Amino acid sequence: MTETAPTEWTDASVLPAADAAALLAGAPWRRMATIGDSIAAGVREPVPGYRDLSWTDRVEEALGTVNPGFSAVNLGRRDLVAARVAAEQLRPALDFRPDLAFVVAGGNDMLRPDLDADGVRRELTAMVSAFRTAGADVVTIGLLDITAAGLGPSRYREVISARTRLLAELTADVAAEHGACHVDNPHGHPMAADPGIYCGDQLHLNARGHAFAAANTIRALAAHLASA
Repeated sequence: MTETAPTEWTDASVLPAADAAALLAGAPWRRMATIGDSIAAGVREPVPGYRDLSWTDRVEEALGTVNPGFSAVNLGRRDLVAARVAAEQLRPALDFRPDLAFVVAGGNDMLRPDLDADGVRRELTAMVSAFRTAGADVVTIGLLDITAAGLGPSRYREVISARTRLLAELTADVAAEHGACHVDNPHGHPMAADPGIYCGDQLHLNARGHAFAAANTIRALAAHLASA
């Protein structure tokens, strides 16, 4: 028997738009800013059966349903290391005066031969603390380990896996230190090991992967609201 390919409406890892909005009912946020690299920018490939939306598009959709008049800006741009994200995007994002800010950086630093983990921590701290000082709630993201799906050059997979965990841990530490919300994408989650959520470049998420990431993010935001 041929297995039926999942779609957005049958995939248990995806939150239907109405359910996403229901989880964020009562959310106070009306201005959302996103800064970062290609993950923030929403680089992806389309997948049949899934709306061609990034994870930030889906978060914006849910919050826009909850709060008419909601507005958002996404300054994310691919190939930027954390220092360039801070230098080029932080001030314009602050000028937008968000009450919710997503900071997604460090992935390109992680792929460099000479990873400066302390430097990444400093840049993340500077960005998260700046938004918190300005009164915004802040969200950071832990990246999925692509090696769980057998992706990435075989001789580098051990290093990639270790660095992905390191980046997730230091990002979570920075978030905890500043009262931010951290979205933990668990390395052991079955979806992380599914090559069907990644692009052909074996690095970025495709539209299905973005739908999964959005569901994790929206659930984390709902938990953050409940604990406030």
